Amino acid sequence: MEQHNPVHAPIPGLGLRSIKTALAAMAVAFIYAFIPNHDPTFACIGAIFGMGADMENSRLNGGNRFFGTVIGGIIGLALYWLEHLLFPAGNDWLRLPLVFMGIIVLVILCVSFHWPGGVQPGGVVLCIILFNTPPHHIDYAVWRMIDTGVGVVLALLVNYFLSRDRLGRWYRALVKRKVLPVEKSGEGTPTENNQKKD
Repeated sequence: MEQHNPVHAPIPGLGLRSIKTALAAMAVAFIYAFIPNHDPTFACIGAIFGMGADMENSRLNGGNRFFGTVIGGIIGLALYWLEHLLFPAGNDWLRLPLVFMGIIVLVILCVSFHWPGGVQPGGVVLCIILFNTPPHHIDYAVWRMIDTGVGVVLALLVNYFLSRDRLGRWYRALVKRKVLPVEKSGEGTPTENNQKKD
């Protein structure tokens, strides 16, 4: 289990990762505010699931989310198309074996491509497409995949530009220029504190 070491957290449990997660979700919502009639929910979820403790962890989390969403989305679209080919108005009973087959195929593909963490987000997207897509609205399903990709990319960008090492360098530079006061408690910068705890 990953150890949680919040840095300079006056509120217990609130650390750099928490702030970056909230910032990524807010950035996504801000961008989507300029897209008329488009809901940022799935993009915000992508940003939240895509944020990791560091860039490598973000790539893993974001990769799982994005890969699973794309594979689950493609499978969901194929099954949705098949259902509506056989029953143009849709058929609730046909969806039962379709969701079973879809999840099995999703697991096989995620494991085959060495992205087993993609099963959960992929399964969510597959079920949303099968059970929540309005009839004959394939663009709804495609937008769910695009939204997730946007959220994951923003999470990666936030984690890249606000990495612990970069913030540590900025902090030291601000202390050196006397913009920020030197801490009297004897504690070091965020990067130094993290290294001491390891």
